[in-house]
Amino acid sequence: MTAPDVLARTAIVTVDDDPGVSRAVARDLRRRYGERHRIVRAESGEAALDALRQMKLRGEQVAVILADYRMPQMNGIEFLEQAMDVYPGARRALLTAYADTGAAIDAINVVDLDYYLLKPWDPPEEKLYPVVDALLETWRSSDYRPVPETKVVGHRWSARSSEVREFLARNQVPYRWYASDEPEGRRLLDAAGTDGMALPVVITPDGEALVEPSDRELAGKVGLATTPSGDFYDLVVIGGGPAGLGAALYGASEGLRTVLVERTATGGQAGQSSRIENYLGFPDGVSGAQLTDRARRQAAKFGAEVLTTCEVVGLEVNGSARTVRFADGTSVDAHAVILATGVAYRQLVAPGMTELTGRGIFYGSALTEAHGCADQDVYIVGGANSAGQAAVYLAKAARSVTMLVRGPSLRKSMSHYLIEQIAGIPVISVRNCTEVSEAHGDGHLERLGLRDSNTGGTQTVEAQRLFVFIGAAPLTGWLDGVVLRDGRGFILAGPDLMVDGQRPAGWPLDRPPYHLETNVPGVFVAGDVRAESAKRVASAVGEGAMAVMLVHRYLERL
Repeated sequence: MTAPDVLARTAIVTVDDDPGVSRAVARDLRRRYGERHRIVRAESGEAALDALRQMKLRGEQVAVILADYRMPQMNGIEFLEQAMDVYPGARRALLTAYADTGAAIDAINVVDLDYYLLKPWDPPEEKLYPVVDALLETWRSSDYRPVPETKVVGHRWSARSSEVREFLARNQVPYRWYASDEPEGRRLLDAAGTDGMALPVVITPDGEALVEPSDRELAGKVGLATTPSGDFYDLVVIGGGPAGLGAALYGASEGLRTVLVERTATGGQAGQSSRIENYLGFPDGVSGAQLTDRARRQAAKFGAEVLTTCEVVGLEVNGSARTVRFADGTSVDAHAVILATGVAYRQLVAPGMTELTGRGIFYGSALTEAHGCADQDVYIVGGANSAGQAAVYLAKAARSVTMLVRGPSLRKSMSHYLIEQIAGIPVISVRNCTEVSEAHGDGHLERLGLRDSNTGGTQTVEAQRLFVFIGAAPLTGWLDGVVLRDGRGFILAGPDLMVDGQRPAGWPLDRPPYHLETNVPGVFVAGDVRAESAKRVASAVGEGAMAVMLVHRYLERL
């Protein structure tokens, strides 16, 4: 597709609740840009969002969005925040009165606002067109190329179908889902030349059909980087959660040749959160996907390589180099390594759980499964923030949401603001001192056995979805014999390595380990995988930045 073809399909969207203003803005935009761009106008935030979603489904591109600030039901900032989820690459401008410039300035942090225009914008040649010209130029210089739609055909109770959808969603790859037992799904399977016995089938933008693809095969077909461009780096960051993204961003921005390697998708557990409301700088909250996407784009802007489906299986010390080995037999060397592998949800051990995982039972938020919870009775196991955030999100559609908490209350493990929020949602109920004893279903989850840990009594309930958040375990077994860990597998660093003031055995340097440095000089740790870490997004990002500062200090003394 040539550049003019792309631009011909590109839209400029304007939304204002005043019909006269809406028509005037659209008129001025058409006068200058109508020959090369489609001008789309709406008179409410909801109508504009509906239009954006329809354009997304049709594969159309949106370059610029102009929104009035003072709109009823949904103001311009609220609209732009939701529009970011649909078209994150579109440039955003707010149309506002002089009295609202403070709100416009605040919006720069909330929705990455690119510009704000004061009313009136006459004459447009002086006040409107130069701004829109600059926004279009910025959009053209970015990676705005249209990405034709990826299609996934599968069965709703297929575990692998669920995994593929989750993989694509967490990696910000746009796709459409088609059930294999519905007419359009069957038509796609016929066109792909498969009988539908092996699912899912992923149809790439160029029309290639992939039957039950692995994550790595899928990543290569949808444009995700999977192999490093070089053999040696200043810094290798292992893990793409908040700590890893923070480390990659600061490392690259400060001149280190940096590569981040991630096993599945950037964002970690935080990236799967429906809403993070206690992160500094986002008073209205931010979804984990939004935060992850911004951080990844920011790191890439500074030159960090971001690799997915790269499973690390070993770490070696080879003189001054630190060698990171991958499952496919390849490796990279670096001056320094930051371990930011995070943690994974522990598996719930009970009869029937393994067989029904991915068939109604899901670990983590599994936001891609939320649409299937409409008018159903949903159960959530866990009492920490991640479980609470999922409960609030799923309550928007589910008939009921029941939280199963092993302890006597939520207060020990959940933030106060979230407890108060849950208490105010009628469809959410909390059952304390309750555990899942078994799961039943013919091909998918249908019933749960619940045990009261106080009385020992059991009860069977109807259930179609179970989401499990039962604490976290570090995936650090691949560090055996190299990096010291505590009894639970969390990585020891800095002062935690010192015993009676003595440095760890085998420590080769005259100085003690730096604060986030492991027992291997030049190997640092940040985020949830570190022993005694705070297990919060903000602290993880901060540790990622601090680890880079310590990497610089280490490199200066090489």
